[in-house]
Amino acid sequence: YVPPQVRKAQEMPDDKKREELGRLKKMVNGLINRLSEPNLPSISGQIEELYMANSRKDMNETLTDILMNACVTAVAMPARLLMEHMLLVSVLHHNIGIEVGAHFLEAVVKKFDEVCRSDAEGKECENLLALIAHLYNFRVVHSLLVFDILKKLISTFTEKEIELILFLLKNVGFSLRKDDALALKEVITEAQKKANAAEKSLQDQARVRFMLETMLALRNNDMRKIPGYDPEPVEKLRKLQRTLVHSSSSGKETQLRVSLESLLAADQVGRWWIVGSSWSGAPMIDDKKHKTGQKLHLGKLSSKMMELARKQRMNTDIRRSIFCVLMTSEDYLDAFEKLLK
Repeated sequence: YVPPQVRKAQEMPDDKKREELGRLKKMVNGLINRLSEPNLPSISGQIEELYMANSRKDMNETLTDILMNACVTAVAMPARLLMEHMLLVSVLHHNIGIEVGAHFLEAVVKKFDEVCRSDAEGKECENLLALIAHLYNFRVVHSLLVFDILKKLISTFTEKEIELILFLLKNVGFSLRKDDALALKEVITEAQKKANAAEKSLQDQARVRFMLETMLALRNNDMRKIPGYDPEPVEKLRKLQRTLVHSSSSGKETQLRVSLESLLAADQVGRWWIVGSSWSGAPMIDDKKHKTGQKLHLGKLSSKMMELARKQRMNTDIRRSIFCVLMTSEDYLDAFEKLLK
């Protein structure tokens, strides 16, 4: 038996596999290029069929690559286009499995973090932030991630970050207020403190004043004070989403309650939010500490008990330890206490 991880390293993609992936990419690309609100039901149905016919890994990678190329460019993308693409991800996430949305979300968040650090001049940051906002609007990801991003932007608090905070609040501010008003209030308070402590040149900027006014409008639930705020397109697409999501999956908890930190460190700590996700990194529990603790505990036991354990073929420290606990306990409560230790 060769484990999948080793197998993957052994099999270099041969020509046949490469050709298959190329064909798959062309098919998915053709469907995504034609995507619009009226034909969304038929296109999501065709992509679901492709998921049934191909491996999920290939499909997830192909779909993520194509969507990232379509939505993340140096120029600002039309809001409508981003919404429709994220609605497609949401429908697949609910109908096929949460790993579809999880794979795409991880790619978007990692790219967002990378672009934010690089100080690029283009609009990639806004486009990526819009994707995350719409994934939240269409119930793929929980508000926890959006609050984490807001806190991160507020902690940096430069002109670029203020722009992004405004962009995010305009897109999902009222949804955040509905989901967790207390957390939003804390974020607003933090932003006000940061604005008061900022340099004079930054404080005097109209953009900072506008951001604080927007936050005040959000806290008071006053939609009229936010220019250009129009919840109708999202609401319309949410209705469409309800018709497309199969009833069998609607009862399950499909929102990914994952933090920004977990997503960025997925390669180190594993992807606990995907059921059955493979884990190939360092063990999460420090084994050395564990083993010394067991040995100390075993040292106190009598040699007679250890001999009995050996006769019963208890061949590891942990087995011997459990055997000795069961044999030497006074009653069930004592056994329970010792087993916990």
